[in-house]
Amino acid sequence: MLKEDIIALKKSKNAVILAHYYQDSQIQDVADYVGDSLELSRIAAKVDADIIIFCGVNFMAETAKILAPSKKVLLPVKEAKCPMAMMVTAEKLKAYKLAHPDRIVICYVNSYADVKALSDVCVTSSNAEKIIKSYKNQKILYIPDKNLGLYLKDKYQLDIDVWPGFCCIHNNLRIEDVIQMKEKHPNALVLIHPESPLEVLKLADYVGSTKGIVDFATKSENKDFIIGTEEGILHPLKKLNPHKSFYLLNQGLTCFDMKLTRLEDVYTALLDETFEIIVPENIRIKAYESLKKMLEMS
Repeated sequence: MLKEDIIALKKSKNAVILAHYYQDSQIQDVADYVGDSLELSRIAAKVDADIIIFCGVNFMAETAKILAPSKKVLLPVKEAKCPMAMMVTAEKLKAYKLAHPDRIVICYVNSYADVKALSDVCVTSSNAEKIIKSYKNQKILYIPDKNLGLYLKDKYQLDIDVWPGFCCIHNNLRIEDVIQMKEKHPNALVLIHPESPLEVLKLADYVGSTKGIVDFATKSENKDFIIGTEEGILHPLKKLNPHKSFYLLNQGLTCFDMKLTRLEDVYTALLDETFEIIVPENIRIKAYESLKKMLEMS
């Protein structure tokens, strides 16, 4: 019943629901679009709607507002935050830039608007490799995820300083997890998100974003996969591949911030238009430039 109420209310208000792959299956099923950060950014910039309900964490809703300033962007749960995004601040980044004016600042989308506004270009896990490679002959600062930065630094021998931030979920993956799961499922391919430690990524058969993992598993002729990213991805994987088997790399792959959103929260956000995302225009304009450059380079 609640699902039907959401659909009816959404239609009456010309609203659209965007949901990240890491959301609960019920949220994914009521969404108009489900995707990773890059895909949802593109949709937010182009979608024909008056209201965007963003089922994710706050930096994602903020990114949607930066790209679609004329739309009302709502976050169903005010407390849904990304710990990684909080690991870099505008004040600390300003200090770094003063000390290292020769470095290009490449900013992971998992960051706040004031940090994006100080950056030269943004990236997501889907396009980070392509964009960072284009700066291979320059000095780079990559913020805030050390693991993705170290992965590309090692892969292409780049001159990259990495910020000491990390995803609290992916950073806990260990070599032992891969060894144990491969012993249990010797025919399975190992697919891991690049926010994981370098020594773990070197054991993967495929390293990629959430959408990249979904696409790889769907196109592969293999039937068994070990998945090294947040467990919400299992829902689209199983929907698209009902005859394939998926095993989480370990049982700690749950982002509790992503799981805060419930159907009741989505309904309330639509009904009362609560928790609107506001980005000051002077910051939005500068942050928009770094996101625009990302979309152009993707």
